[in-house]
Amino acid sequence: MKTDIQRGLVLRNEKCHEHYTTEFLYNLYSSEGKGIFDCRINVLGHLQQGGAPTPFDRNYGTKLGVKAVLWMSEKLQQVYTKGRVFANSADTACVIGLRKKVVAFSPVTELKKVTDFEHRLPQEQWWLNLRLMLKMLANYQISLTEYISGQMEHVTRRTLSIEKGF
Repeated sequence: MKTDIQRGLVLRNEKCHEHYTTEFLYNLYSSEGKGIFDCRINVLGHLQQGGAPTPFDRNYGTKLGVKAVLWMSEKLQQVYTKGRVFANSADTACVIGLRKKVVAFSPVTELKKVTDFEHRLPQEQWWLNLRLMLKMLANYQISLTEYISGQMEHVTRRTLSIEKGF
């Protein structure tokens, strides 16, 4: 921390140790860093919604974490000049995730336009058009006449469409 760049990041799991809480680590670093660095607490929360993570979730989370750290390192190299960081463009605040089967970084400003904040979901979800067909496949008592012909376009074509998210 005594070098030119005085930034650090501490990540912890809420179940890592009963005594090493977020508050304890904050107090420890704040006490030891007087005059050298300052500290802030940032609890991300609500990232995992849906019960205990599977091994696939843990593996995928690790892969996304590695990609995020590599992306941050690359961005810092791009915006670091003359001993200062100039991260003032839209692509310096991003969220990592899947977009049309590809892991991508989406600027927060773009996501704000397409997000339903009340329900914490995207405003448009590509799979909603498949719900009626899924009910049919699950043997729900549903009439085929209720199905609108244009909604089955992706099933009748010979190729898959990247634009439609399939």
